[in-house]
Amino acid sequence: MTDLERFAGHGILVTGAARGIGAATARRLAEEGGRVLLADRDAAEAERTAAVLRRLGLAAEACACDVADRESVEAAVARAVAAFGSLDVLVNCAAHCSPDVPFFEDDPDEAWARDLDVTLTGAYRCCRAALPHLAASGRGAVVGIGSVNGLQDFGNHAYSAAKAGLGSLTRTLAGHAAARGVRVNLVAPGTVRTSAWEGREDELAAVRGLYPLGRVGEPEDIAAAVAFLASRDAAWITGTTLVVDGGLTAVNTGFRAALRQP
Repeated sequence: MTDLERFAGHGILVTGAARGIGAATARRLAEEGGRVLLADRDAAEAERTAAVLRRLGLAAEACACDVADRESVEAAVARAVAAFGSLDVLVNCAAHCSPDVPFFEDDPDEAWARDLDVTLTGAYRCCRAALPHLAASGRGAVVGIGSVNGLQDFGNHAYSAAKAGLGSLTRTLAGHAAARGVRVNLVAPGTVRTSAWEGREDELAAVRGLYPLGRVGEPEDIAAAVAFLASRDAAWITGTTLVVDGGLTAVNTGFRAALRQP
């Protein structure tokens, strides 16, 4: 729990909120006083997550939302505005990551299209639907979830291209929205322990040593960064990508180890 109340009275929409980073973000913003709509394709899981928050005395609702469908996105935005009276914060967490095939030339068009449609174009759809309401609130903020995959090569061609695209969208939309009083920023996480890593504990243990801070991330690490960028504490920050990766992209741990550098 946090003693902060930075989002008291704020209406907030979080996509991809049923689990993982999205769920942790929804909880963090609700703990800070926000009224949060948890939107996800898995409506049942989103409702279970929202129910947990309500049992804690937090203001949380859930709805089905497929960010690959414009009508679904617009309905989720309308639901948030109707439920809370305003939409002050949009957090774009929804994403899709297709596994790479052994040879790039064998990658199907469908996998590429799906990753970009959900991860990049989905965020575009959400921003487009939400922007008039964010501008009307007088304190609007958009925070997207990017990835270190958008900054360096960590595999997953389509997913990485989509995450890199989010960085560009963040900058261009920030320039457009600034005059309307809306800030737009991005958080770029490193490896985070979510359900995507279930059954892959050996892989998590293997990559842990690559992180200068000695561990992989937790969803709460990313939620804290989102909360900062969405709050008035970041009132003079827009168009930026905040890398939250335990030092992974700043320090070449493997190189230092090869030279036996402390």
